[in-house]
Amino acid sequence: MTAKHPQPGELDPIETASRDEISALQLERLKWSVRHTYDNVEPYRKKCIEQGVHPDDLKALADLAKFPFMTKSDLRDHYPFGLFAVPRNKLSRLHASSGTTGKSVVVGYTQSDLSNWADLVARSLRAAGVRPGDMVHNAYGYGMFTGGLGAHAGIERLGCTVVPMSGGQTEKQVQQIMDFRPDAIMVTPSYSLVVAEEFERQGIKPEEISLKIGVFGAEPWGQGMRAEIERKLGIDAIDIYGLTEVMGPGVACECIETKDGPVIWEDHFYPEIIDPETGEVLPDGEEGELVFTSLTKEAFPVIRYRTRDLTRLLPPTSRAFRRMDKIVGRSDDMLIVRGVNVFPTQIEEQILREPRLTGNYQIVLTRDGHLDNVEIRCELQRDLSGTLGRSAVEEISRSVAHHIKTIIGITTKVNVMEFESIPRTQTGKARRVIDQRPKQL
Repeated sequence: MTAKHPQPGELDPIETASRDEISALQLERLKWSVRHTYDNVEPYRKKCIEQGVHPDDLKALADLAKFPFMTKSDLRDHYPFGLFAVPRNKLSRLHASSGTTGKSVVVGYTQSDLSNWADLVARSLRAAGVRPGDMVHNAYGYGMFTGGLGAHAGIERLGCTVVPMSGGQTEKQVQQIMDFRPDAIMVTPSYSLVVAEEFERQGIKPEEISLKIGVFGAEPWGQGMRAEIERKLGIDAIDIYGLTEVMGPGVACECIETKDGPVIWEDHFYPEIIDPETGEVLPDGEEGELVFTSLTKEAFPVIRYRTRDLTRLLPPTSRAFRRMDKIVGRSDDMLIVRGVNVFPTQIEEQILREPRLTGNYQIVLTRDGHLDNVEIRCELQRDLSGTLGRSAVEEISRSVAHHIKTIIGITTKVNVMEFESIPRTQTGKARRVIDQRPKQL
């Protein structure tokens, strides 16, 4: 399923196509992908037989709802290669998740898959405002994580210069940005704040930094975090979406002209929103769990893969494809605190309403008898650390606790700490939640 490559920097014609043209292409590719998976992935074929569906039943896009879901458990149950749809001698590359909660999720790519991936990252960067000839500082981790190499290939495909820095070595990150003068950066939002703090430590002001665009992904982040990043680095902060199981970075990306949610590249990925409890498909605009079906992947196709990301589908704006709203959280990251469903990003938004605080925070959960206790640890900005009086710090604490109680509905103890009291991430995603409550038996 190799597509024609647009010239570097050009829009692919499908990005401005009519809905009828997009739907026709989706149905053609969907039929191929379901048949390809059914014929070559025995565990999925078994699921289809048990559910009483066959690729021949797919006559319209809506018929996809008849087919079974894939989940992360399926990938781990058939670790490492049980869900691959091509022989191992047809694979050009393997990637894997970190496996911090169990076995790694292992995925593979044919040469055609890698080419499509590079095209889609290049398309994403083009949407984000990056242009051929620009220099892009790539601070995503290289190795088995899809971020570094996935971004790298797309940067080159767009006709840009890539700086393959990877994560960590924050002082060197800043030195190279100041020496090489790149136009854009690709990095996780949490680590970008670590880099921003190093600029501050060295006395480098946002207007002295060459970066104009930042493309951020790999973890949920809200509008408050966007504002914080943009203020500290003096850039446009753009949201790119992807996950290892579906491809890696480049499944969807915001457009710089609107910054109104990542545009899903619907010619390669068919999205659905489902009720997380019932699995029922929900109409566009309703919030639920995001589900993806790959339309062109050869080595590791996914059919109705449950991402656990909670969002909603929005109508097209800058491109002909639908958008996804900001990820409000993950169904498997949801915290239940005294019977209230809470996502870390909700607390993050309330912290970042207070300009005297940084975007670094931790949520510490403990239990006293049958009662959950929530401590929010947050930090003063560098220039205020050690200078604010006790009464001012207490006022910040009360204000944040009040907003969390009013907006989210839980009582918290907000501990406002000095700058750099909370450990920084050096290689990727920040650890936001420390749940010390005893496990329920």
